[in-house]
Amino acid sequence: MIRRARLLSVLIALAAGAVGTISSTQTWIHVVLGDGASADVAVAGADAVPVLAPLCLAVLALGAALSIVGRILRLVFGAITVAIAVLLFVLTLPVLTGPHVDAYAPAVTDTTGITGDSAVATLVVSATVTAWPAVSLLVAVVLALVGVFVLVTGYGWATGGRKYDTAARRAALPADAPLDAIDSWDDLSRGTDPTTPEPPR
Repeated sequence: MIRRARLLSVLIALAAGAVGTISSTQTWIHVVLGDGASADVAVAGADAVPVLAPLCLAVLALGAALSIVGRILRLVFGAITVAIAVLLFVLTLPVLTGPHVDAYAPAVTDTTGITGDSAVATLVVSATVTAWPAVSLLVAVVLALVGVFVLVTGYGWATGGRKYDTAARRAALPADAPLDAIDSWDDLSRGTDPTTPEPPR
């Protein structure tokens, strides 16, 4: 169960980060311009929420790191994941409920050369939101759940690695059993001389 918890946490975090990153490249807002403008403006998620892509890339890094870090860092990463989720939710919700001029003004300025929120607002006839902000909002909710799940279960995840496998294998062997080369190197890396005999039990 614990092994599944770690695997699920890593996979869901990676999937959420990937979907969020893809969302940042998609059109979030269709802006229709008046005053004889030659074309409408498609506002990407990265333009509507500039920190969307960096935060989702950070989630990908956190998800990958969850599979190898120790107990304390798991809790830290879980807390960071929750914080990222809350930030994404807070930044995405206003776009979904009715985009403010700040969300599309930079894209309109790039297209028309007109600057200033009031001037852009006067030029815009309508701004229609696509489904992608809702997808990002769902990503934020999933990330919050994953972060909380890691905080609750992460400390109990088994810690993998060769040195732990070696310790378990050594414990199962008789006291006078010979060591192989890998065991000897592991002992040396921990500062123990494998040639020194153990005291009698």
